[in-house]
Amino acid sequence: MNSLIGTYECKVDAKGRLMLPAAIKKQLLPSLQNGFVLKRAVFQPCLELYPMTEWEALMQKMNKLNRFKKKNNDFIRRFTAGVKMVEVDSTGRLLIPKDLMGFSGISKDIVVSSAINIVEIWDKDKYEQAIDDAAEDFADLAEEVMGQDDDADGIS
Repeated sequence: MNSLIGTYECKVDAKGRLMLPAAIKKQLLPSLQNGFVLKRAVFQPCLELYPMTEWEALMQKMNKLNRFKKKNNDFIRRFTAGVKMVEVDSTGRLLIPKDLMGFSGISKDIVVSSAINIVEIWDKDKYEQAIDDAAEDFADLAEEVMGQDDDADGIS
C-alpha cells in the first residue's frame, strides 16, 4: 500500500458513525472491500484504522513472537485489547464502537489523520493538544529519528 496523505476535521454522529473524508476514502478504495481493523493506539489516546492487508502484515510479524515468554504474551494481549473488525458502509460511514469511543475520548468533533500506512482517528481537542505538546520537542525528535548520517539516500 502507498502512503496515505492528509489530515481532516470531521464529525461523529450520535450513533458513533464517522463519514470518511472523500480524499481518505479515495486513497483507501483498494482496501474498502477487504474491511479494516480499528484499535487503540499504543502511545496516544486515539484510534488506529488499519486496512486489512496492513493488519495482516503486522500480525505476521507478531506471530513470530515466542508465546512462551511472558512479556510477549502480555504485549500481544495489550496490543490486541479492544481490536474490532469494521467496514465502511455504502455511504462511506464507519461505525466506531462505544468502548473505543470511550478510550479515545471522542465526542463529536474529530480529526482523521494519515499516519503513513494507517489512519489515526482523534478527538479534535486531544489531537490539537498532542500536536501542541510535541511542537517543543519536535526538532530534537526529528534530528534523533531522521538525522542519521549513515544513510546515503537520507531525507532532507
